[in-house]
Amino acid sequence: MRTILLAFLFLSLIGNAQTNTYDISFENAVQHEAKINISFPEVKTAELNIRMSRTSPGRYALHEFIKNVYGFKATNSKGKDLKVERKDPYSWKVSGHDGTVNIEYILFANRGDGTYSQIDETHAHLNIPATFMYAEEFKHRPIEVNFDVREDLNWKVATQLKKESGTTYSAPDLYYFMDSPTEISDFSRKSFDVNGQGIQFVLHHKGTEEEFSEYFDQVKRIVKQEKAVYGELPEFDYNKYNFLACYMPNVSGDGMEHRNSTILTDKESLAEGGMKGNIGTVAHEFFHAWNVERVRPAEYLP
Repeated sequence: MRTILLAFLFLSLIGNAQTNTYDISFENAVQHEAKINISFPEVKTAELNIRMSRTSPGRYALHEFIKNVYGFKATNSKGKDLKVERKDPYSWKVSGHDGTVNIEYILFANRGDGTYSQIDETHAHLNIPATFMYAEEFKHRPIEVNFDVREDLNWKVATQLKKESGTTYSAPDLYYFMDSPTEISDFSRKSFDVNGQGIQFVLHHKGTEEEFSEYFDQVKRIVKQEKAVYGELPEFDYNKYNFLACYMPNVSGDGMEHRNSTILTDKESLAEGGMKGNIGTVAHEFFHAWNVERVRPAEYLP
């Protein structure tokens, strides 16, 4: 028994050592900037290729998110600068490390929709591929990310990522991470259960609680009716599905489905046409929880 326990402990330590960790902070949100730090431990190769995504889940075009990144720097575990070569417009080759590669950079983000990210003092609306770099050779590693929220702005975090503690969340691998949009703001939240699974609606807006209640009643009816079409809900990860709605004057209208969540953005407030104008997008995107997200051609996997 002691040998088995030691083996499990060893495997646990190995697993923790091979988790890539991310941290994002928003001190300069007023200038649409975020500061991002990433740590890649246990690097076995002489060189590590660091990339910024060129695409985003659900979008079928190149977006070149690297255009919004500057101040790139790579260091080892002791803070020593590493050799960096620009391989192409969207990646760097880092060498001379000591087994750890730490990356830091500044992200400029000012488009709130289902593809890009937007950061200001109203929110941090994050589409993950538009926000975070990655090392493709570690795509199967788990990821832990800490969102260093602006407490002075009463920000909270809403995402399909697994909550670990406080504002720290995790993903089992790179693909799940890239598929997990995140809304950080002083939002309102309502939820209800359907057969033991939680349906959560996060709303960042300037409207009233009464407007949200009326809108949420429509959301509940849509969820129940679409469930009736298929006969059951999908088995959502962590027994939860998130609608991440941002109906603010500074965003661009959009909707984009993800495995256990959807992004909903529009300039129209609920009081100014959004009550009827936006609910169709809610219905459309939730239907994707089955169609495309789970019922899809094998060629589309993962």
